Amino acid sequence: MKDRYHPFDIGKRFSVVPAAEFPVANNRIKLVMDRGAFGSGEHETTQSCLEILENLPLQEAQKSLDLGSGTAILTIAKQLLHPGQAWCIDIEESAIISGRRNCRLNKVDNDITHVCGTLEQLEETNFNLILANIYGDILLDVAGQLVNKAETGALLLLSGILWEYNFDVRQKYQKLGCKLIKNCLLSEYSTILMQKT
Repeated sequence: MKDRYHPFDIGKRFSVVPAAEFPVANNRIKLVMDRGAFGSGEHETTQSCLEILENLPLQEAQKSLDLGSGTAILTIAKQLLHPGQAWCIDIEESAIISGRRNCRLNKVDNDITHVCGTLEQLEETNFNLILANIYGDILLDVAGQLVNKAETGALLLLSGILWEYNFDVRQKYQKLGCKLIKNCLLSEYSTILMQKT
């Protein structure tokens, strides 16, 4: 695990930079994360999501949903790559507070709505990008709701999936009308990119 208190690179385009650090002199996109915040890019699932996210053919004015947003690192990365409207939702109030602070640190807070609660509480629909780095069993439980929130053609980047749940998650979302774009098996977890057809 990388030291969360020191800058480190993810993929080809991102550097995670703690808020208290001096600016890093490189051409990478800086993801400024509050010192000590959990979920600041150390975990293999977050890293794989960022590596996929930096290569997605997204357009500006994307409307995205980040379920289980935590520190909001995925939404921040998406906003820095492709500005648009974004919704972050998490059941933990501490995560929402952390996410709001990190969005301010990265100067992307104007177009992001933070919701403390569950997916049922979110009335917004027609998202064209869905990010969900949560557990595989939760992804199975919310599959129908999540797919219903997506517009046709939307990309769903799903992670936090232990290997044992990988097949079930893929099968569930395919039955709901999604096609598999990418299936990345990591050391313990996996990340799946799907598209609603």
